[in-house]
Amino acid sequence: MSDTALHTQDSSREPGQQSQTEVQDAKHTEEASLWADAWRTLRKNPWFIVAATLLVVLLAMAAFPQLFTNTDPRECLLSRSRQGPSAAHWFGTDVQGCDYYTRVLYGARNSIAIGFITTIGVFVVAVVMGLLAGYFGRMVDTVLARLADMVFAVPYILAALVFLNSIEDRGVTEVSGILICFTWPVMMRLMRGSVLSVANTEYVVAARALGAGHLTIMRRHILPNSLGPVIGYATVFVGIIVGAEATLTYLGVGLQLPSISWGLQLQNAQPYLQSHPHLILFPLIFVGVTVFAFMTLGDAVRDAIDPKGRK
Repeated sequence: MSDTALHTQDSSREPGQQSQTEVQDAKHTEEASLWADAWRTLRKNPWFIVAATLLVVLLAMAAFPQLFTNTDPRECLLSRSRQGPSAAHWFGTDVQGCDYYTRVLYGARNSIAIGFITTIGVFVVAVVMGLLAGYFGRMVDTVLARLADMVFAVPYILAALVFLNSIEDRGVTEVSGILICFTWPVMMRLMRGSVLSVANTEYVVAARALGAGHLTIMRRHILPNSLGPVIGYATVFVGIIVGAEATLTYLGVGLQLPSISWGLQLQNAQPYLQSHPHLILFPLIFVGVTVFAFMTLGDAVRDAIDPKGRK
């Protein structure tokens, strides 16, 4: 009798266990196929290759500027102030007589660091809030959505101007923190919409039916399948923040001396735009190339990850 009961219990478990295994296998196969297809698409995209190459050079320049120049960025002589580009100084010299090529190279570190720190902070906030809003819905969604609307209603450049202007010592941490506080709503909305599109798929419904808890469903099923569009936008967002840092510093509320950044170089070059255009030209080129590379890479990644965007 006990053997019969055990056999009956095993028989009753087997369909549930088999369906759960099938759901997991199907989900993992779909995820692997999605990322494999995305990588194949990216490898064939010439704009992805161009953007990735530019970013490798820019990131190497930001992390290891000494590989590109042996000159000390703070070695300045007033006797050579505002010299034009030459064989001795490829980008000329700045107002203090510093080698401008070296200053532009070292300026990449702070500008790109703010871009990455801000993007990582916004990504964490957006993923957590978007996941909770999209998964639970109802009151949670309403409260988080209204909070996002309130923050989004204030232009982040205006908010940064107001709050950064009240901070005496402004460094990478302060600028990044203020930008995080006022730039997360767009990414949060994107994450929420991605979660809503995944929440009612077959493997999520099956996981609920099998008794999986909310945390397990969000961690194993919802989150991995919702991050694609957010990752694509986050790559674009780095470029947006690099441009925002340059804008804020140019307006006098970003980084401060003795920091080195492209925004500070643009700010210091403002009075010499007509007489010494090289002072504003070279940092502006580097800001433009960096923003272009991140935005182009982000567009390529987003198109590759989004199956609906593929032709």
